[in-house]
Amino acid sequence: MGKMLHHYELPVIFIFLLFINHSEQLQTSQVQTLLRIQQLLNFPVVLSSWNNNTDFCNTESNSSSTVICYEGSITQLHIIGNKGTPLLPRNFSLDSFVTTLVKLPDLKVLALVSLGLWGTLPGKIARLSSLEIFNVTSNFLYGSIPQELSSLTSLQTLILDDNMFAGQLPDWLGSLPVLAVLSLKKNSFNGSLPSALSNLENLRVLALSHNHFFGAVPDFERLTNLQVLDLEDNAFGPQFPRLGNKLVTLVLSKNRFRSGIPAEVSSYYQLQWLDLSINTFVGRFPTSLLSLPSITYLSIAGNKFTGMLFENLSCSSELEFVDFSSNLLTGSLPSCLLTDSKERVVLYARNCLATGKQSQHPFSFCRNEALAVGIPPHHKNQKEASKTLFLAIIGGLVGGIALLGLAYLMVRRVNARRETKVKKPPTRLIAENASTGYTSKILSDARYISQTMKMGELGLPAYRTFSLEELEEATNNFDTSAFMGEGSHGQMYRGRLKDGSIVAVRCLKMKKSHSTQNFMHYIELILKLRHRHLVSALGHCFECYLDDSSVSRIFFVFEYVPNGTLRSWISEGHSQHSLTWTQRITAAIGVAKGIQFLHTGIVPGVYSNNIKITDILLDQNLVAKISCYNLPLLAENMVKCTFPRGKSFEFIFSLSSSLQFGHGSLPSGSKDPILQGCIAADDVARRNMVDPAVHKACLDQSLKTMMEICVRCLLKDPADRPSLEDVLWNLQFAAQVQDAWHGDFQSNEGSPVSASHSRRLTFH
Repeated sequence: MGKMLHHYELPVIFIFLLFINHSEQLQTSQVQTLLRIQQLLNFPVVLSSWNNNTDFCNTESNSSSTVICYEGSITQLHIIGNKGTPLLPRNFSLDSFVTTLVKLPDLKVLALVSLGLWGTLPGKIARLSSLEIFNVTSNFLYGSIPQELSSLTSLQTLILDDNMFAGQLPDWLGSLPVLAVLSLKKNSFNGSLPSALSNLENLRVLALSHNHFFGAVPDFERLTNLQVLDLEDNAFGPQFPRLGNKLVTLVLSKNRFRSGIPAEVSSYYQLQWLDLSINTFVGRFPTSLLSLPSITYLSIAGNKFTGMLFENLSCSSELEFVDFSSNLLTGSLPSCLLTDSKERVVLYARNCLATGKQSQHPFSFCRNEALAVGIPPHHKNQKEASKTLFLAIIGGLVGGIALLGLAYLMVRRVNARRETKVKKPPTRLIAENASTGYTSKILSDARYISQTMKMGELGLPAYRTFSLEELEEATNNFDTSAFMGEGSHGQMYRGRLKDGSIVAVRCLKMKKSHSTQNFMHYIELILKLRHRHLVSALGHCFECYLDDSSVSRIFFVFEYVPNGTLRSWISEGHSQHSLTWTQRITAAIGVAKGIQFLHTGIVPGVYSNNIKITDILLDQNLVAKISCYNLPLLAENMVKCTFPRGKSFEFIFSLSSSLQFGHGSLPSGSKDPILQGCIAADDVARRNMVDPAVHKACLDQSLKTMMEICVRCLLKDPADRPSLEDVLWNLQFAAQVQDAWHGDFQSNEGSPVSASHSRRLTFH
């Protein structure tokens, strides 16, 4: 059972009646294939419910087994055994097992976890040519990765964790065009990494921990989408790897790195987890890592880092774990580590810090150790200055040179102060350049959108920064004739760009003082929100105050959706273009797909969207698009962005009644009883409650199913509400029975809804 619907998710999930695979009748041959798989796996407990009478495509999924079908064929097969499952019997043949598997030719997702599989993986597994996700974690597979997998051009995720694979990684891994996740943890791979891995432009996760790799890490600076790099417990080194700056997790612990930390690591603004422990890193520890905005875990334990810590250093409020143990650090522990959070864990033993806690070495220990590894003590310049002063004093004893020596020292001090003052402005310049570079990093994600998010490929131009002059020209200086309206998410204007394309420009006035840098994380999120059922962003523009450069207004440029709101197509008084029952279900499914993308298509997901029916727009093909996303920082800082609390049920019902009853004519407070009464009544009574524009066209079973799921979603106790999967199944069932009865169920999923361009609805 999926997670239960939360109160704040009801407005989003319920009324649009949601999505997912519809009821299917599985081909007899594939039923026999599944039963043969059960037999070859020695009838595991997790498959004890499988038999000749099992309706595989319509059986409720669970954590151990899932079968998902599309058009009578299996597309997803998940079998998850118990942890620690022993090897299958000696008569088990992996070759025979794979020969049986490939009789499911439409498989896109295959997960076979903890099943006791053993043997070398046969190359014939590549006959599953549509495979997108392949996961065989926690088995007893050995040998090398079969070269035949190189033909799987749709493969996005390859997980071979916790097996006994060995040998070097093949170069062809770098030629898989859409590979986003490569996880090979806990195996016996060896050798150096192929440089071809740097060609995986879509790669987001690379996990190679607990193997026997060695040597330099390839240059991954071009992997601009890489978010997780886990190389723990190998023999990589000695240089710190060259990486892109979108990393969220970086684990280099238990290797042979012995360089310093590059300065660019301090600009990894999305970094949450950094583990450099148990290496031989040297050089000064960059204290700026403590204040990275997203950092939660930082460990440099067991290295040779030097440098002085100060009490007044700043720390990120997100920081939960810090380990400085067993280094050569001096000075005082930053007070922010001890006072900002009671839950924070801070370890710093075996350094030379000025504290009586956690077993500190004397200062001389760190000084001598630093010399031993070739690091000059940090007070070396002080010794040289003392020596110079001593010589000057000795020289001053010789006649009238004493006065000249004193004058010389004074001049040096004055010049030193002047040099210090001159050096300050470049420091600000460097900071500004770093900020500009971070903006460029964020904008580079437009390529990530076009390459890796297949669901969002819309043929839209790349996300970019607009100038204020461009937007003023497009909207005729924001003339009232271009004004489209104002809501909780700012003012909206219609504009025409120089290339002739029509756009919608949203203007948000900020009420708090923030620099552009504060909004970069949210800009990155917005530029990822590209999907067929979202009104996609094309770019943004900042307008800043001249006095302190803080943001006064943000402009977002969106694609223009010409056909108005969903409400205008189903409300009373618009019968001349009212949507049919079929089109209403299609619109609901489309909105649901957009919500699915907001929740699961990006990281982190966007929840608590406060979507209203007026936020759903229809394009020229009547494709439904969500036009409003509630992003926290923007919501907090806008002059007008308030959402009334306690309105979830009212919103739910207004949407449900709009889809079913046309304009929501039932009085508040009577929704649940009246709906329940309609369900219990006969066909005629139910139809009398339905919008006259569609009541003759909808099949009773389709209408009744929708009403039932409405009532269940309105239950007061969240625990009693249906799971997401349950809602989706019911919606698809309502669509399918309508399709079977009507015979001409049409979809606007890609073409105008007309007699000459109609097609049967399909679900993906």
